[in-house]
Amino acid sequence: MAAKKLQETLSKGFLEEVQKWGGMKQNGVSLRYMMEFGSRPTDRNLLISAQFLHKELPIRIARRAIELEFLPYGLSLKPAVLKVRDWYLESFRDLRSFPDIKDKNDELEFTQMIKMIKVRHNNVVPMMALGVQQLKKDLKPKVDYEDLDEIHQFLDRFYMSRIGIRMLIGQHVALHDPNPLPDCVGYIHTKMSPVKVAQSAGEDARSICLREYGSAPEVNIYGDPNFTFPYVPTHLHLMVFELVKNSLRAVQERFMDLDKVAPPIRIIVADGIEDVTIKVSDEGGGIARSGLPKIFTYLYSTAKNPLDEQIDLGTADAAVMAGYGYGLPISRLYARYFGGDLQIISMEGYGTDAYLHLSRLGDSQEPLP
Repeated sequence: MAAKKLQETLSKGFLEEVQKWGGMKQNGVSLRYMMEFGSRPTDRNLLISAQFLHKELPIRIARRAIELEFLPYGLSLKPAVLKVRDWYLESFRDLRSFPDIKDKNDELEFTQMIKMIKVRHNNVVPMMALGVQQLKKDLKPKVDYEDLDEIHQFLDRFYMSRIGIRMLIGQHVALHDPNPLPDCVGYIHTKMSPVKVAQSAGEDARSICLREYGSAPEVNIYGDPNFTFPYVPTHLHLMVFELVKNSLRAVQERFMDLDKVAPPIRIIVADGIEDVTIKVSDEGGGIARSGLPKIFTYLYSTAKNPLDEQIDLGTADAAVMAGYGYGLPISRLYARYFGGDLQIISMEGYGTDAYLHLSRLGDSQEPLP
């Protein structure tokens, strides 16, 4: 689909259908419902799930496609954003072209199609980041990027919606696994150990640090590895990985030229009545008070920019995060998706504490975004 020729490549009827579906009411499901429904992945339940997604996904995708058309400051016209818009329009067309789902064969074909949609959207985050970088180059230097509230609010909505879409698709697809892991219901682990997930995320973050700098501080974890609660391990891994990676980078850069052993990163897992809280602490020098309001914006980063204006739009690397300014705001969205939050408290000249609050949602019937 040619990026700059939306009106020429799409019929008026198709564009009207996008507008129609984008105006429909979105329907959420709760984590508890997902757990109960997914615990019995019978052919009938999978059929019901597919029929729900057949109606729900076009609404969510159409809303984002429409919003991508009307972004402020010319962001909608940036080549990377146009490519993302086209991915959403292609996915909407695929969903609306799929006939009503009436039997097991229909359901299996539909499942294969939404798997392909999920893959198509794998690089949405780096591609949107590239679009924002393209915008930043065009804005006058006097513009205070972190004050561009419209863009920040849009990106929060956009990425929260993306988390929801990928959760719905991923959960349905995972229910087809003939050999699910013990205590797993699709994406949800009913007895997830936050300590064990934190250990895995810490090891992965250290390997990145070792690759980048040749050495890495230790990561020490405190908490009961036998404590479990229902959550999505991939979400928790992403959040802890990002927090530990930031801490490792700060400590490594502070101590790399000093004749001292770099102090370890400390991860503490606490089991509270309302929340499970994971604290990631470092002695990386902290963040200046004037910089704290910027850390959850999408136009700010302390790292060098990994994106180039001339990057091949077809090969944006989804694995690169430092430099986008996206790691913390997206991690906070993942926490908030299940009713939690992420807070950063810093002591300039010493270090930073990140508090990741995870809601106990096993009994929650609140619909997810």
